[in-house]
Parts: sequence; structure tokens; C-alpha cells
Amino acid sequence: MEGVNIISRHTKPSAQNTKGGIIRKEAPIHISNVMLWDAKEKSGVKVKRQRNEDGKTVRISKKSGEVIK
Repeated sequence: MEGVNIISRHTKPSAQNTKGGIIRKEAPIHISNVMLWDAKEKSGVKVKRQRNEDGKTVRISKKSGEVIK
């Protein structure tokens, strides 16, 4: 994703940047702040974990109740 987490950095004039000023750049987003996208709902969804018949843990959308692959 581009343009999501833009930060402003104030810089002093230096040899590389003779003017200084405010520089806007992207910053990383922590994985805990990202939601899964449900194409059927066309929105971000919260997820719950549940065991299926085979004993494997699967992720289930709380909105639609369907398994997310």
C-alpha cells in the first residue's frame, strides 16, 4: 500500500540537503495494525480461530462467518 502512513520529518540544512525543511516520507506499519480484507464483504474484517473436523485451526470472518484462506 502506498501513501498510508506518511510522516513529516523536520531536517536542518546539511551538505546533502542544503535547504533543509520538512521532508514527507512513508513509515512502516506494524502487522498488528493491519486487518484482513474480505473480498465478499468488500471491507476489513475481524477474525476468530476455530478448529475444523480435521483438528486444524482455521480463520473465520466474524462478519460473514466464512473460512478465510
